[in-house]
Amino acid sequence: MKTMINFVEELQWRGMIHNVMPGVDELLQKEMISAYVGIDPTADSLHIGHLVGVMMLRHLQKAGHRPIALVGGATGMIGDPSMKSAERNLLDEATLRHNQECIKKQLGKFLDFESQEPNAAILVNNYDWMKDYTFLTFIRDIGKHITVNYMMAKDSVKKRLSSDSGVGMSFTEFSYQLLQGYDFLYLNRNYGCKLQMGGSDQWGNITTGTELIRRIDGNEAFGMTCPLITKADGGKFGKTESGNVWLDAERTSPYAFYQFWLNVSDDDAAKYIKIFTTLTREEIAALEAKQAATPHLRPLQKRLAEEITILVHGEEELRAAEEASQILFGQGTSEMLHHLKPATILDVFGGVPQFKISKDAMANGVKVIDLLTEMAPVFKSKGELRKLIQSGGISINKEKIDSIDAAVSAEDLLNGSYIVAQKGKKNYFLLIAE
Repeated sequence: MKTMINFVEELQWRGMIHNVMPGVDELLQKEMISAYVGIDPTADSLHIGHLVGVMMLRHLQKAGHRPIALVGGATGMIGDPSMKSAERNLLDEATLRHNQECIKKQLGKFLDFESQEPNAAILVNNYDWMKDYTFLTFIRDIGKHITVNYMMAKDSVKKRLSSDSGVGMSFTEFSYQLLQGYDFLYLNRNYGCKLQMGGSDQWGNITTGTELIRRIDGNEAFGMTCPLITKADGGKFGKTESGNVWLDAERTSPYAFYQFWLNVSDDDAAKYIKIFTTLTREEIAALEAKQAATPHLRPLQKRLAEEITILVHGEEELRAAEEASQILFGQGTSEMLHHLKPATILDVFGGVPQFKISKDAMANGVKVIDLLTEMAPVFKSKGELRKLIQSGGISINKEKIDSIDAAVSAEDLLNGSYIVAQKGKKNYFLLIAE
């Protein structure tokens, strides 16, 4: 079968290949193949650190091949030692199943699971084939084919054993590469899967799988890894002050998600737009030319933020995020403000002074002058506030206050909890009614 695009070539120009075994390109050109990426189910949402592997699967499917997303229900109970200095908490089956369902919904935005074509995406969970596999059977059938010397030579193992932390490595984690290797063997036997993909830290685990397949069944199997994504300044990609940037709107609001991509550096935007979108080489070249000509307009960041926010949250949430972004810069309206969800209000005004006020006291109405001096000490004196109101310098929820006797009540609370006070064009204050 002839594919629409050359998968390896496509990933290469996008900067998404770190290591690839010889023969992968030829295999992909020759036939439709199945390839898989493992996903850790230790949370009920993916975060943007997962997206490189997911985008590899997306490009694979666009190239006419079949993507397999493997949720590591069994391996998630153990923990991968790669690039980690300590063991993780182990999860119970009910939690893992819940996480799997949530992850599948998110993957459905990137991969087509419903297609009638032979390359429809598949989701599998390694717990399904590991749960009834006894320890004795596993070490007899699988363990005997890989030597301890081979396993000790892996970088992830050597790094942990030579670390100064004194933590060492349990047998549980040491056995991880055998379990991941068996996943590949199982998928090769049952789904004809010939390629495993993952981050560059997975190379040792991937090659253990190819070795198992070769030694036990005599079949060909291949591996490919992508670089671990970093920021131009050396900081960790996908981390903010509040932690991971999640795909779940409850964990990271669409506004905060959009802002993350909008605020990346020029160097990072040029790299990320190739990795996290499916824009063509020509479209990206045109955007890079615009960026060079008008860097202050940030066309790369804007298009990157648009593309990935639509993919993850949809067009409606993108528009809402764009509107919310305008609010702090004086272009927002009262109507826009009233449309914001509670999480978005807290994100938009996260960096402005905040004051707690009594929701009960708001019930019968309160004068703006009293609200902004006595209930919330935004202003030190009523005299100063009166002058500002008379000169048109005070707004409540984006509406100018034109009288020193103006009052607000519980009905004016945004989402029943918030009031946004504004002094001049750029000074905002968030009042939170409790």
